Amino acid sequence: MQFQLTTDFIKQVEQLIIVKDGNALRQLLHDIHFADIAELLEELKSDEATYLIKLLESELTSEALSELDDDVREKILNRLSPKEIAEELQELDTDDAADIVAELDEEIQQEVIGKIEDNELAADIVELLKYDEDTAGALMAKELVQVKETWTVAGCVREMRRQAENVTRVHSIYVTDTEGKLKGRLSLKDLLTASGKTHISEVYIPKVDYVTVHTENEEVARIMQKYDLEAIPVVNENGVLMGRITIDDIVDFIKEEAEKDYQLAAGISQDVEADDNIWQLTRARLPWLVLGLFGGLGSVYIMQGFEDALNHYPILFFFTPLIAAMAGNVGVQSSAIIVQGLANDNVKGSLLKRLIKEVGLALINGLALGLLVMLFGFIVGQNQLISIAIAVSMLSVIIVAALVGTFVPIILDKKGIDPAIATGPFITTSNDIFGIFLFFYISRIILGGF
Repeated sequence: MQFQLTTDFIKQVEQLIIVKDGNALRQLLHDIHFADIAELLEELKSDEATYLIKLLESELTSEALSELDDDVREKILNRLSPKEIAEELQELDTDDAADIVAELDEEIQQEVIGKIEDNELAADIVELLKYDEDTAGALMAKELVQVKETWTVAGCVREMRRQAENVTRVHSIYVTDTEGKLKGRLSLKDLLTASGKTHISEVYIPKVDYVTVHTENEEVARIMQKYDLEAIPVVNENGVLMGRITIDDIVDFIKEEAEKDYQLAAGISQDVEADDNIWQLTRARLPWLVLGLFGGLGSVYIMQGFEDALNHYPILFFFTPLIAAMAGNVGVQSSAIIVQGLANDNVKGSLLKRLIKEVGLALINGLALGLLVMLFGFIVGQNQLISIAIAVSMLSVIIVAALVGTFVPIILDKKGIDPAIATGPFITTSNDIFGIFLFFYISRIILGGF
């Protein structure tokens, strides 16, 4: 039965912490998964969570620490000594350990690394910290199973047993030459069925997908998704095998990117969470609200320029929100599809063909919605010329909004700017301004007399 973290369970843990009943806590939490321990720690106060970290075995708490929200983990780490942090890190894979060390102040980093008893782990962490955080080098783990192409099957099996003791999960067996350069991968079936005297060079599979230490994380995720990989090897500039990236790391990366893109689309410029302080939330939200303010003021200025139109046909004022809403909605729809396509590397081919496609789609949608507007005008007894002006304006606005929503993300992507920014207030505000201007300009041409 799956564990459920209930209010009663949390209160029970809190009571045991208050009376410092360590034995009862160890017994209560003994069989609970580290991910559930992490969820529990996030529900406790910082001092209570720290008490549990110090009480329980590092084999359990280290994994829980790596699962915690960054802010919660920071508060707990600030209450631990460098030696205590080092003890937790020694139970983690190198990639998770390096991620935690990277969050510490530089002075504390040196102290913690100096307290790690496993010199090889300490050296691996130092190496991983040198890579840019958005590259495969920073994302990879050093733990893997690799064999030399010159070994025999019997010798390979003995060496694999030794290496596997330090690897939590063996996804693949990688084959290298005497200099450590990646040559291919080894099938477990081929290994088991081959003679013990057979050399690995005779049975390994030379075709293997890999990335370099400088490959961007988004590209790593794309490759692993495209080829359904559970793990992918990482090599340096010389082709030497440096580590591997597993699917759990990519899932975490994709989740973080999705959260960031969602916030950008909502007009939040920084990575924030609901429990962040007011100042952090204000800094994240205010810039886009200011953009929306200036966009609104721009719309007011445009409407003032068509004051004579409103004097002659005041009914146009009441259709202004409709035009602005259609412009914003169409723009967001178009940009959302393009941003998704860019993320999945599906936006390919000629821009001219995409232009023709978007114009055609906008024409169909615009004509359908324009006919509905004219039907509405007929039902309510509205002046037919006004209905035509509104319908033609809407058609024009939809075409322009679709083009803006399509090409702005593509341009941003080419400039190295996250295109997700184009699905939020940026695209909505710009299309509102274009929409209102086109509405009054086209209405003036069709209705005349002002």
